[in-house]
Amino acid sequence: MDFGLTEEQEMLQETVCGFVNNECPPTRLREIFDSGTGYDAALWGGMAEMGLAGLVVPGAYGGAGMEVLDLALVAEVLGGAALPGPFIGHSLASLAIALGGDEAQKQQWLPGLAEGSTVGTVAFCEQGSAWEPEAWRATRRDDRVSGRKLYVPHADVADLLVVGVEGGELLLVERNGDGVELLGMDGIDRTRPVFQVDLVDSPCQVLCDGAGIAGRVRDAGLVLLAADSFGAASKLIDLSVEYAGTREQFGFKIGQFQAVKHQLARLGTDIEPTRALFWHAAYAADHLPQEAAHSAALAKSHITDRAMSTARMAVELYGGLGFTWECDVQMWFKRAMFNRAFLGTPEAHRERCAALAGW
Repeated sequence: MDFGLTEEQEMLQETVCGFVNNECPPTRLREIFDSGTGYDAALWGGMAEMGLAGLVVPGAYGGAGMEVLDLALVAEVLGGAALPGPFIGHSLASLAIALGGDEAQKQQWLPGLAEGSTVGTVAFCEQGSAWEPEAWRATRRDDRVSGRKLYVPHADVADLLVVGVEGGELLLVERNGDGVELLGMDGIDRTRPVFQVDLVDSPCQVLCDGAGIAGRVRDAGLVLLAADSFGAASKLIDLSVEYAGTREQFGFKIGQFQAVKHQLARLGTDIEPTRALFWHAAYAADHLPQEAAHSAALAKSHITDRAMSTARMAVELYGGLGFTWECDVQMWFKRAMFNRAFLGTPEAHRERCAALAGW
């Protein structure tokens, strides 16, 4: 059995890495982060030109027809770059329509989503951190929906919202439709702003198989957050190693101190083995339906927790500088915090893992 990536998958990651390095160097990332918008039209346009907006859109509708594993490999690179933009929400919206839409809905929405001219996002969370389909309480009556959704990423630039409602259904709502109101929320990650979305008798389309695929879309989201966290944690380790090789204390580089060496080695051994968790969970999302939910919950809970531990240790290694706005470590620290909370905390998903295992 081959547990490695294909040449095409390795090339995909290398291509995305090259794009990120060229189009969003640290100076540009800092500009976007400081602005608080979390969005750059030129950057998103470049990603769309590369085909990243339509990775999981079938080829018949203008996409690449790839799988969740390919999405996860891209998310890993974007997490390592702390790249601003609506990639995760957009990818999940595209996946929801590809899996659960009827032919008319696919024809209407997927071509625009694939080329990036239409931006999608997902609106799942409700009051009380209700992320799971069985906890949704927004209501649909015929072709109208009412309810309040929280922590909707990039809702301000999205054209289309995939909204979860009572009974686990998924609906399509246009952001500029009647009765749709947005309110900015205080989010921790300035590369991915979040919004409260109030729906008051708003027009909607029902995904014909929305109730059947809501869990699959949620699981794909967990995998992408795990992959993004893995990339962010890996970047934090690189930054810490680089800093330890330049920072002097008592006339010596701090990287020469045995305690610092041990800390850095521990970070590496804590993170690198978790790569297999999100690879397997991503593969299971498309090929192992009996394992998909458990694998996704396990990857999300474990990797996002490890990423937060890495972020805290990186701040400690940087000393007082690590707590300041000027230090770049804070951008990946906050990204790790976002990933840990979005779509449910590690504690919630560990409980799901236990329930799915029959404990």
